[in-house]
Amino acid sequence: MELPNTEELEELKGKKFTKRVALMTAVYAVVLAITALGGNKTMKELLLTQQQSSDQWAFYQAKVIREHLYRSQKMRLELDLLERSDRMKPAVKEKLETLLKRMDEEESRYNAEKKEIEKEAKKLEGERDHYRAKDPYFEFAEVLLQIAIVMSSIAILSNAHPVFFFSLISAFLGAILSFNGFFMIIHLPFFH
Repeated sequence: MELPNTEELEELKGKKFTKRVALMTAVYAVVLAITALGGNKTMKELLLTQQQSSDQWAFYQAKVIREHLYRSQKMRLELDLLERSDRMKPAVKEKLETLLKRMDEEESRYNAEKKEIEKEAKKLEGERDHYRAKDPYFEFAEVLLQIAIVMSSIAILSNAHPVFFFSLISAFLGAILSFNGFFMIIHLPFFH
């Protein structure tokens, strides 16, 4: 009976380790790709909702300006009526009172419209803040997964089991942060 060469056994054991680490590295890369996709989508949504919110606030400001314009016109008409009411012709007075009523209606309309716009702007700000809260989880997850890939590559080259275990821990933490980025189960205060 022939005994196997110890060098061949070590080489086979090394190949087995290398294959496992290479397979895990591929898994890390898939998780990293999913994380990057989630991070990119979150950033796009963050920017989009920020822009939409800014647009709504600009629209709100336009309504406020129009409301104040009608209010100042109304006040001016009220002053004219108060000042010259007794000297005005009835037709002119009636026309000014009609204009005053119209100015009051327009002011009220703009006041009501701006409240709707404000609600929408605040809703968009809430969505923006939600995406802003998700973003750091994806960023840190990507870093940890990239570190895991590098460390597993080093483990293959050096045949070092502790380096591979470090890559497993890094990938596990990255996967947890990525998962949390998608579902926001835990809010870590130092990420905000």
